[in-house]
Amino acid sequence: MRTYSLDDVHETRKRRDSWWTVYFVDPVACRVALPVANRTRMTPNELTVFSLVLGTVSAACFMANQLIAGACFFYLSFMIDCVDGKIARLKGTGTPFGLWLDYVGDRVRVVLCAGGLAYGQYTLTGDVSWVVLGAAVAVLDLFRYVNAPQMKRVRDLIREEPREPEPDPDPMTVDLLDPEPPGRGPRPRGFFRLFRRLNRFLARHRVRSHLVSGIEFHAAVFVIAPLAGAWALIPLAVLSGLLLLANEVFLIYRLWLFTRRHGVSSSQESREHVLV
Repeated sequence: MRTYSLDDVHETRKRRDSWWTVYFVDPVACRVALPVANRTRMTPNELTVFSLVLGTVSAACFMANQLIAGACFFYLSFMIDCVDGKIARLKGTGTPFGLWLDYVGDRVRVVLCAGGLAYGQYTLTGDVSWVVLGAAVAVLDLFRYVNAPQMKRVRDLIREEPREPEPDPDPMTVDLLDPEPPGRGPRPRGFFRLFRRLNRFLARHRVRSHLVSGIEFHAAVFVIAPLAGAWALIPLAVLSGLLLLANEVFLIYRLWLFTRRHGVSSSQESREHVLV
């Protein structure tokens, strides 16, 4: 059986990822993945199930108002969830079912932990705002993960559609969509030049340009806020939720610009408009 090195595990990291994962999870996950790959026969799917079990324990801790324990188990759950992907890429053992299991497991973990956190604080205080908070966290997370594949579907549809050659693109539009756009248009100015430079800087450090994604949202609500104490739960959840929502609106705006720039033929658009 092949023996893997830490460098081999590092090669499995995503080219760009959330800053929370890059700086606070990957350094641990890579070192955990190494003995798992070399000394065990655990499959990615088994690791995903183990991650979900840890997430359930986290939710139970939140229900019992053990916030620090809940935060620690949530972090461990997410870290193991990263390990399963590294093992799948390292050994080439990923499966379509594993992709589904990982995706659904993430959603189940968030819903359970949001419910556990809301229930625990409601039973402690009797304040119904905790119930509203738990529901809002779950709905916002589900919206983000329903929206993402639909946006990808629209982009894939447009890229597959044959079209006539286009003139040089508007640099302001392209810069929002692609920090390294082709074309010979004038150099972007002001904010858009700054956006490009920032994106290049982040790319060198493997960090994605949208700095508040679902992962940072989860980290703020289920790790950072519980570690800070109950007083931080609502403020951090509201702040991170608003930033996540702003990020989603910005992504939708970018998608709108992308569709305006490329367009889709009316026949194919009408066929794809009907969702099964």
